[in-house]
Amino acid sequence: MSAMAILVDLFAGRRDAAALAPREWDGVIGVARAEAMLATLAHRLAEVDVPEPVALLLADQRRAAEVATGQALWEAEMARRALAPERIEFVLLKGTAYAAAGLSCAAGRQIGDLDILVGKHDLARTENALLKAGWEWVKSDPYDDAYYRAHMHELPPLIHGGRDRMIDVHHTILPRTHRKTPDPLAMLADAVPAPDGFAVLCPTDMACHCAAHLLADGDLQGGLRNLWDFHCLASDFAVADPGFWGKLDGRADQHGLRSEVRRAARLARDLLGTLLPSGWDAHDPTDRWFHRRLLARDDWGRSSDFLLQQAFYIRSHWLRMPPAMLARHLWTKWHKRR
Repeated sequence: MSAMAILVDLFAGRRDAAALAPREWDGVIGVARAEAMLATLAHRLAEVDVPEPVALLLADQRRAAEVATGQALWEAEMARRALAPERIEFVLLKGTAYAAAGLSCAAGRQIGDLDILVGKHDLARTENALLKAGWEWVKSDPYDDAYYRAHMHELPPLIHGGRDRMIDVHHTILPRTHRKTPDPLAMLADAVPAPDGFAVLCPTDMACHCAAHLLADGDLQGGLRNLWDFHCLASDFAVADPGFWGKLDGRADQHGLRSEVRRAARLARDLLGTLLPSGWDAHDPTDRWFHRRLLARDDWGRSSDFLLQQAFYIRSHWLRMPPAMLARHLWTKWHKRR
């Protein structure tokens, strides 16, 4: 059995970690690190008796994740202080939102950039306030800057000069040119408060965003972590609200994300054992290609199945923009590299 298959079984609870051989641990640690899920695995196995070298590594990962979570929440606080004088309200997205809301998928999750959602009408004021507070542009290239502003779902990325932390300011969750057009105003209007006062997406929107990020906004590179997020979110929300799945179906239709949410649910069921309600437990033969893509790593943690990777890379760009625009964009990027 491949290391990726063992890793998935460990997360799904189908495999006893205490029974793994040393050679199997080498592979599991390698692929978990490559998927940015080693600290998540460490939390998953916190109470399991594992070999001492593995236990020490996992304990170190748990400590490092706690520090990283604290840093992410502090960066959110810095953004709140920068935007407060302008009375700009924002909603936390992705990893920082999971941490602020105390959700189970936040345990051990590596949080990189701070992602926030603001109203499109507040973009210019948000940009000016962040620049005044010490953030700087990452992309200095005029073409990239113009491309972000005209076609993307966010401002060009900013980094704080003193703290070396990046922030992505979103005004919606998918590129403007994408074939799918979720409703950002509904997301902002229905956001809910987290325990520490930050706003986060409501449960159904959080699941929709997670599915969109997994299946509609990239080539599934590192997708296993996003699928784990969806599994945890859907499972936890369904326990808290027996009507969650029905509400999610309606919200996904509102955002035009029904196929993405349904596929994310099926993939989570197939790989991680997510319990789905009647009506969701269908099968789609095309899911097998997504299974293969999500598990496309060798036992050293290196990406494998090059042709499949390229097919999903092309798919991601095809979803993001019309063919003529895609051709112009790829030509421009290629010409600039030359």
